[in-house]
Amino acid sequence: MATITLAETPKLQEVFGDQFRIGAAVNPITIHTQRELLAHHFNSITAENEMKFESVHPEEDRYTFETADRLIDFAAEHGMAVRGHTLVWHNQTPSWVFETADGRPCDAQTLLSRMRSHIETVAGRYKGQIYAWDVVNEAVSDKEGELLRPSRWLDIAGEDFIAKAFEYAHAADPNALLFYNDYNESDPRKRERIYTLVKGLKERDVPIHGIGLQAHWSVAHPALEDIRSAIERYASLGVKLHVTELDVSLFSFDDRRTDLTAPPEELLERQAERYEQFFRLFREYSGVIDSVTFWGAADDYTWLDGFPVRGRKNWPFPFDTQHDPKPAYWQILNAARR
Repeated sequence: MATITLAETPKLQEVFGDQFRIGAAVNPITIHTQRELLAHHFNSITAENEMKFESVHPEEDRYTFETADRLIDFAAEHGMAVRGHTLVWHNQTPSWVFETADGRPCDAQTLLSRMRSHIETVAGRYKGQIYAWDVVNEAVSDKEGELLRPSRWLDIAGEDFIAKAFEYAHAADPNALLFYNDYNESDPRKRERIYTLVKGLKERDVPIHGIGLQAHWSVAHPALEDIRSAIERYASLGVKLHVTELDVSLFSFDDRRTDLTAPPEELLERQAERYEQFFRLFREYSGVIDSVTFWGAADDYTWLDGFPVRGRKNWPFPFDTQHDPKPAYWQILNAARR
């Protein structure tokens, strides 16, 4: 295929504009290095790390909003919506949140008070600028027979910390859509645990509006029918669904090879096929899915570089390291035409 300019490529945000937003995770580097690509194809952004607890609230009496504010300004400059990520997570939360001044575990009342203050300050600062928040991230366990993963939130405050987070977020910004967000969301066993958690919250009238499907998928997993089953199961709760962190790794999780210096054509073709299947599915369920966000934009930067195999490059996006369209991009367009 002859090389075409960025301006000549159909904009993903327009191709799918009547079905769902098309988003990308960004950071302070990529809003510069990928600026033109982002502005052309995407109408929504998510901060990769810059709105997480340790980034904006490293010490109890100190907030650091400068970097997050730059991402908000970038979105405003380009007319983009913003998804907030994330208010409560077991990772990237500083130790002071869970401890007394002498390093012992704090009590539940203190922890929930700190959570409330944090959410009021962060969600309140961006009230009206962020249309949806991932309020609680990855609280469900991956282990059989265990609903919630062990965490300091759970140890100190008990399982009620999840409901409290949503209540505090709703009070801070009553117009924002509030999501529970998790990975392995299409695995049938974890799917049922996520369903159980959200069903319980809904039955208690907790202000939760949706489930975020992270969609860290690969050329091999998960099975398309497992994704479909997860979408239908979650949608039966009467909540919105957002695809929040989409990427398609060229490697299965248990693939430990390190010999590739460039993506093999056969894997790029398989990746393209998978992306087309996924976007056909998203379109089929666009009545409940109204946002699809890639966890990045192009292969020059991805969190999958070095994970889970240290030192290994990955190529998970529809655009290559030079920001040119890959086979995956053209197959995504094919999904829009069918």
